[in-house]
Amino acid sequence: MTDDRIKKSLRYSILDGGFAASMVGIGESFFAVFAVFLKANAVQFGVLNSLPQALGSVSQLFSNRLISLFKSRKRLVCTAVLIQALMYIPIAIVFFLGTFRVYHLIFFICLYWFFGMILGPAWNSWMGDLVDENERGAYFGKRSVVTGFASFVSFMAGGYILQAFTLGTITQYAGFVTIFILALIFRVISFIFLTKKYEPEYQAIQEEAFTLFDFIREAKSRNYGLFVLYLCLMNFSVYLSAPFFTPYMLEDLKFDYKTYTIVNAAAMVVKLLSVSVWGRVSDQFGTKKILSMSGFMMPIIPLFWLFSRDVYYLIVIQMFSGFIWAGFEISSFNFIFDTTSPSKRATCVAYYNVLNGFSIFSGAMLGSFIAGHNSLLWSKYLLVFFLSCVLRYTASFVFIPKLREVRTVEEIGYPRLFLKIISTMPTMGTIYQLIPFRKGQKDKQE
Repeated sequence: MTDDRIKKSLRYSILDGGFAASMVGIGESFFAVFAVFLKANAVQFGVLNSLPQALGSVSQLFSNRLISLFKSRKRLVCTAVLIQALMYIPIAIVFFLGTFRVYHLIFFICLYWFFGMILGPAWNSWMGDLVDENERGAYFGKRSVVTGFASFVSFMAGGYILQAFTLGTITQYAGFVTIFILALIFRVISFIFLTKKYEPEYQAIQEEAFTLFDFIREAKSRNYGLFVLYLCLMNFSVYLSAPFFTPYMLEDLKFDYKTYTIVNAAAMVVKLLSVSVWGRVSDQFGTKKILSMSGFMMPIIPLFWLFSRDVYYLIVIQMFSGFIWAGFEISSFNFIFDTTSPSKRATCVAYYNVLNGFSIFSGAMLGSFIAGHNSLLWSKYLLVFFLSCVLRYTASFVFIPKLREVRTVEEIGYPRLFLKIISTMPTMGTIYQLIPFRKGQKDKQE
């Protein structure tokens, strides 16, 4: 009976993820675009793209206490998801709040991220109990296909809606209201599927409790600690430039909403096509191998943005970006499960997110300062793109050699691994075959 409940829960999790991704695609993905519409400046862009995540990360320090208070990981996750959905209402109405509306937008997005991230450790711990450790890469790869497809379709729909509402300020605002209402609806549907999932019994082991300071102090001597330090430095480097791609495209390159959407959708399409392949090879050859390959290919991405403003060139760059980020994200995600025990997983994830939130905020603030005082190139954002590339490589060269694989996996060289991934990349016509809950695949899974 329990096995049946787990199988159903894993399918519900995929459906939950699909609708949650639809919320992100049509709502969250356009927060920065909404800020451009509200005339935000470079510093406000930096704060908007980093402070909400930083504050949301701090909230995770209280996750274990909240799990105890709610007496269930499921109740905590479902409550936070529902409140997060409702945040789209005040986000949409900041347009009427006058001179300080960008700051109001930042405030409500902070609340949105707070409730979206406070559930993270509980959700990770919950899913860690549901997914077999030998099938994590395959399962989360398939789940990522669904979430990636949902995110892509909803993102394209959001861009189409905004492009259709471009005649006048009020009309443009109506477009944003439309996509935010749809985002709210998608998150509510996600909430419904979450309520259907089974939650295995969970008991925190008190004697294994440890503080954030204990975690930091021992980080250099532990595999997971080194991994956290690596991701913190990497995300500091990424967010040095990440908040500024949207204003660069909309303000400096003068893209309309349709062009902006197409350029960004290119990355989403390739990520959708490649993520299941990355997941399978991660199970076979280890998360460390995939993390190493993607970790040394991903840093060059922002450098490519310096060489051309041509739309077709940027689409190709985004396609490469989607391919590499798919590998980096799924290997990073799986590495957390590989290197943490179930009894410590929620706490470890919470501490990682706190440190990561501080890194993201620091990187974005430094990027804001540089962008606001830079006049070396034709665009004030290009210097931060270059510096982001340098620092990303620094993070990979320093930390990746220190990480170790914790599972027994097959050996393979990097050139052969890369060719294996490329040769097994699916096409859009085969994406349907990868969806694990489609009719006809059900019997095979059960």
